[in-house]
Amino acid sequence: MPRVTFTPNLRRHVDCPPSEVEGATVREALEAAFADNPRARGYVLDDQGAVRKHVMVFVDGDVVQDRVGLSDAVAPGAEIYIMQALSGG
Repeated sequence: MPRVTFTPNLRRHVDCPPSEVEGATVREALEAAFADNPRARGYVLDDQGAVRKHVMVFVDGDVVQDRVGLSDAVAPGAEIYIMQALSGG
């Protein structure tokens, strides 16, 4: 099963420990993770279900390409990592 992990920075705002979930796409895996933790959904996805502007999602170290539909494939043992992107200067 894929493993969904949130950075400690996100976990400061909402309790979202790493979890192993079912899912063949990023969308399926994230929705499974959010089923147990609905507050985390609002930190990661916007009202239309797309990844928020300042959030990055990686699958096995590669940035997710489909930030709207979240259709990127997820292998059974994949690591999905969610972090807030840094900006500013």
